[in-house]
Amino acid sequence: MTTRLATAKRLVVKVGSALVTNNGAGLDLAAIEDWARQISELRQQGKEVVLVSSGAVACGVQRLGWGRRPKTVHEKQAAAAVGQAGLVEAYQAAFAKHGLHTAQILLTHDDLADRKRYLNARSTMTTLLELGVVPIINENDTVVTDEIKFGDNDTLGALVANLIEADALIILTDQIGLFTADPRKDPKATLISEATAGDESLEAMAGGAGTRIGTGGMITKVIAAKRAARSGAHTAIASGREVDPIIRLANGEALGTLLVSQTQPLAARKQWLADHLQLAGRLLLDDGAVNALKAGKSLLPIGVIAAEGEFERGAAVACISPDGREIARGLSNYGSGEARLITRKTTPEIENILGYVDEPELIHRDNLILS
Repeated sequence: MTTRLATAKRLVVKVGSALVTNNGAGLDLAAIEDWARQISELRQQGKEVVLVSSGAVACGVQRLGWGRRPKTVHEKQAAAAVGQAGLVEAYQAAFAKHGLHTAQILLTHDDLADRKRYLNARSTMTTLLELGVVPIINENDTVVTDEIKFGDNDTLGALVANLIEADALIILTDQIGLFTADPRKDPKATLISEATAGDESLEAMAGGAGTRIGTGGMITKVIAAKRAARSGAHTAIASGREVDPIIRLANGEALGTLLVSQTQPLAARKQWLADHLQLAGRLLLDDGAVNALKAGKSLLPIGVIAAEGEFERGAAVACISPDGREIARGLSNYGSGEARLITRKTTPEIENILGYVDEPELIHRDNLILS
């Protein structure tokens, strides 16, 4: 762990609702001030830090005097609107004590699914870091719906790590790390100090859902680490109740669980594609097309059995193998109506059917990534 995190220059730190709100009791101002102190120290070391903070809904629930987290979308949005104001105010005051400015950034999946907005968000965050400002990021719960929500801030933290090409993602939770089994149920469970991000066996070990306060759980952290690894970021999962966990992890101390990225970072455009949580449609492929994609070739209409869903030219779509697995995703050169007309057709036949040929490929290999 020492070398991998100690050399990280750009970090994303994610703190969960249970920590931010002291298990739902209200904003834990002492904890927020402590994180600000630690991040200030890292800034003095020349490191850049982005903070992804949960807690808006939980804070709003407490301020509104509700006994538990709401279940309906409109109540969650109302709670987020109330709580977000208090949350950002607390962070602003805490960082101001160390001479640091903060910036609030609220994101939805649509912000990252749209290529132009994705690039704008990236530019804004990198500019803020250059200015020495600490971005405070949260999901925009006041407008989010089931179709556009990230679902948990572990996922959001991973997407932000990819967005700004961070070297490391630090996830602070109320658990001390990832165990081989649920330590509350299995006395033989042992802490995993280091593993490879994306190792499928980790998801089985993580299991479980979130707490009464939050929406995540250890499984979302394991999946987040897998996502962050796509851009080369290592992920540390550790207890936020330890003394100086952010500083200790950033300085390379062995703490909690480190999930190591062993993949080559993807090109920016393909990283954006990989991070799509929702896709506009599906293309069902034959075995020949699957083999062609695995060999690094483009997707031709002749290899597509059917096109499902309604989508426009340039939309991100999934490529599905005959056994029902997503084997790739990419940007379609044709809308769904046109795609359905040219499936199973050769390139010379496209012009006869459509009256024109935009591109001979349904998806060009430069706009395609294997899943």
